[in-house]
Amino acid sequence: MKILTSILALSFFCAPLSGAADEFTTIFDGKDLSKIKTAGNWKIQKDGSLFLEPRPGEKGWSRYGSYLWLKEDYKDFVFDFEYKHEKGGNSGLYFRIYDETDPTAHGFEVQILDCFGKKKLGQHDLGGVIKTAGPLANGSKPAGEWNRMVVTMKEGRLSVVLNGKTVQDKLDLA
Repeated sequence: MKILTSILALSFFCAPLSGAADEFTTIFDGKDLSKIKTAGNWKIQKDGSLFLEPRPGEKGWSRYGSYLWLKEDYKDFVFDFEYKHEKGGNSGLYFRIYDETDPTAHGFEVQILDCFGKKKLGQHDLGGVIKTAGPLANGSKPAGEWNRMVVTMKEGRLSVVLNGKTVQDKLDLA
């Protein structure tokens, strides 16, 4: 039986902010994983999304090494992607990682967590930046629905828009 951990959308894009919109780089187009490295058992689905299928014995945090790493580094960027998760789902978007052996200790994480309907939000809730700031609003959709997150880093300031709601607004991470 497949256990749904997280699914990434048909495509996600990253762009340096120094130039025009035509400088966007497609990181994953639903077919090609050549700009990504991972030790995880990620599978491209018929709809072009990615699915993390646990191998025998992998469950919970034992999939910890299943990160998707970009092969190229970006200083300032816009990262636009869609995802969905099961009830209780927990993931994150890590960036500015300087030690891939322990990304939770050596960089920033925008939390992806099932928080639909939650009133009081903190750093470990959807759109929060771990060890830094909770989200400004709850933009979560119910488990099983697609969510769109746009993460923008410009000159050391982070903005995150989740399903059209601003959840981080030029947070200073310099």
